[in-house]
Amino acid sequence: MARTVLVSGGTGGLGSAVTKHLLDTGWRVVVPWLVRDELERVGTHPNLQLVQADLSDEQQLEDALNLACDDPDAPLFGVVNLVGGFASGPRVHETPIEVLDSQLDLNLRTAYSVSQAALPHLIRRGGGSIVCISTAATLNPFPGGAPYIASKAAVSALVETMALEYRDDHIRVNALLPVVIDTPANRAAMPDADTSRWSKPADIAKVIEFLISDAGASVTGGLIPVTNVD
Repeated sequence: MARTVLVSGGTGGLGSAVTKHLLDTGWRVVVPWLVRDELERVGTHPNLQLVQADLSDEQQLEDALNLACDDPDAPLFGVVNLVGGFASGPRVHETPIEVLDSQLDLNLRTAYSVSQAALPHLIRRGGGSIVCISTAATLNPFPGGAPYIASKAAVSALVETMALEYRDDHIRVNALLPVVIDTPANRAAMPDADTSRWSKPADIAKVIEFLISDAGASVTGGLIPVTNVD
């Protein structure tokens, strides 16, 4: 039987690679979107369902999940939380508290709210898999990144806790810990950086597909580095 995966942020620099890989490996993929110009990144596909939705709005989020659950031949099984943001700057005493608030909202609140809304559907269905994106910087921090790293560390803690809470519901929850992701936006923001060790979207997509597939059935509560060693 085919299965459905909801991919938040599925039209972004990382998300478009994840969406395409999941489609290529046979998933029905539901992608909420906000920025129309990003739709060209994912194109069209018979198994791709695009839905305009602001995931910070409870009703629009539920509408997107209802779409993900509306095909009895492809039940919802996977939820991939890719919405997030990055900020770096001065040290903590020089950084406005609003920067922390913004990072927590982008990186933690969105992952929490999408997972929270999806969990009842996965419980009714009898199980599933949730994947979130944390960062390798939670293990190897850098100066100026406190708001970003703190928000991603909270994502890691959320994942570990949900993995325990929903184990008996046969719901697996894992997080990936990439380094800088090799997207056009990051290359534009850091034009002089050495990109050879950056995490590749295609590699991240493969790990995500493994974790939401039956091949990853034994993995839950994992904080999994996805780094490029080539």
